[in-house]
Amino acid sequence: MTGYRPNMDWMLADLAKSVPFTRYIVLLSADGLRMAQHNTAADTADRLAAACAGLQSLAAAIAAEFPKGDGRMRLVVIEVNGGYFYMMAAGAGAYLAVLADGSVDTGLLGHRMRDLVIRIGEHLTSPPRRDGAFP
Repeated sequence: MTGYRPNMDWMLADLAKSVPFTRYIVLLSADGLRMAQHNTAADTADRLAAACAGLQSLAAAIAAEFPKGDGRMRLVVIEVNGGYFYMMAAGAGAYLAVLADGSVDTGLLGHRMRDLVIRIGEHLTSPPRRDGAFP
């Protein structure tokens, strides 16, 4: 990766501290590239980011079925045995993904994610890549 990309990992730490039972937090671009992470190894964050790109694509296909919608995914929530997965649109071409244990307060998690996106959304925007590089 070329070009300057500020370290945004610190922005995710407050979310983890304010919501008990948060496991992993990853900020990713729409094409599945990890932009920032908290409380996870880089390889785990990269796998989550790649999976999120696929989920985003599936969610966009579903969103297109709503005639009065704009066709964009805003939030995906998946509940599995043992926990929850949340993925939220976090700016133009960026997504915030969180894995949390089953004991998490799901309402609090969704609320804090939304607050983070609103508060620093412009910093969570992934600029379009040209020739594989960030501008």
